[in-house]
Amino acid sequence: MSRVRTGPVLGLTVQTVLLAGLAVTVGLDVAGWLAGLAYGVVTCVALRRGLRRRDADRLGPADQVTLARGVLVGGVTALVVSGLDGSAPLGVLVPMTAVALALDAVDGWVARRTRTVSALGARFDMEVDAFLILVLSVQVAPAVGPWVLAIGGLRYAFVAAGWLLPWMRGSLPPRFWRKVVAAAQGVLLLVVAADLLARPVTAVLAAVALALLVESFGHDVGWLWWHRSPRRARTAVPTPATSISVPLVPSVVVLPSVPSVRPRVEAVTDRPFVAHQPV
Repeated sequence: MSRVRTGPVLGLTVQTVLLAGLAVTVGLDVAGWLAGLAYGVVTCVALRRGLRRRDADRLGPADQVTLARGVLVGGVTALVVSGLDGSAPLGVLVPMTAVALALDAVDGWVARRTRTVSALGARFDMEVDAFLILVLSVQVAPAVGPWVLAIGGLRYAFVAAGWLLPWMRGSLPPRFWRKVVAAAQGVLLLVVAADLLARPVTAVLAAVALALLVESFGHDVGWLWWHRSPRRARTAVPTPATSISVPLVPSVVVLPSVPSVRPRVEAVTDRPFVAHQPV
């Protein structure tokens, strides 16, 4: 029996209401409307699919906070697309983006506080962050230069590279610096988007954001390359000198197909989204 999953549909409804409010107050053209609605529909479909896979009928408390942040990102997207000619209303766009960035710290706290941390929530949070960075990159590109689009595109380039290079889909160990870089991207791009500083200063801030991101991605790509599976396979092959001690080696090393270790293998291969989270 299928369950009714109203959370994503409610998010799409609120997204539509927000777009209508923006259209009445500051104005949205057809492109802005379509961009905001497309974002809302994709978010709704992806969330429903995620809930179905988890066999859940509702979003957790932290997921609801992330959904509220996602609705704001949809509004920012509509404003940026409508204002590609330089007419984006910064008086609305900047505060809306600031609230979305602030809520990024709230949903994680709520998840830990309510003990509702989940793979779906982590993936949802990451995708909202990444898309907001991409949208902000588009917003500041006319003033800073097209090179700033690399800030928003690096994460998606990383994902695309994983389609071609399986070793880039591995799981990375936790790294606090990665979180610092992720937070810095949104803050620095928001400062640049506010257009309160001189153009040379904003260019420097954007360059700092890109440099931090390149370092973060470069570190993680290097780690994945060094720990790629072919290397591990070569080091795990027993040699004649060690074949006598094989019975003393844990079965997880010499018998990877034993049923007792399958849950551990599936737990790793079923989480491709944790391959990188710099944005």
